[in-house]
Amino acid sequence: MIIVNLDVMMAKRKMSLNTLSDKVGITLANLSILKNNKAKAIRFSTLDAICKALECDVSDILVFEADPAPTVPQPIDQSKERSRWNDYGTIIDPANEY
Repeated sequence: MIIVNLDVMMAKRKMSLNTLSDKVGITLANLSILKNNKAKAIRFSTLDAICKALECDVSDILVFEADPAPTVPQPIDQSKERSRWNDYGTIIDPANEY
């Protein structure tokens, strides 16, 4: 997954969204979409303009992070005790057979 660290670079440079919008020439709405990691794509010309305005490298703005491995739920071991008592004195039956 690609992470956009535009907000981090803006904070490091002490630059507001309005100032960056004026320097780059794109709307506040589009910059906000980028800043909040909601963008599906970005043009190289826009990325180039952002890097020039923030005086940074592309790798300062875009970072690749591997997707975490999905967790697989563990099956209930039927050989263990079928029902357990909860804190309120009622039976919890994972198999819903009572």
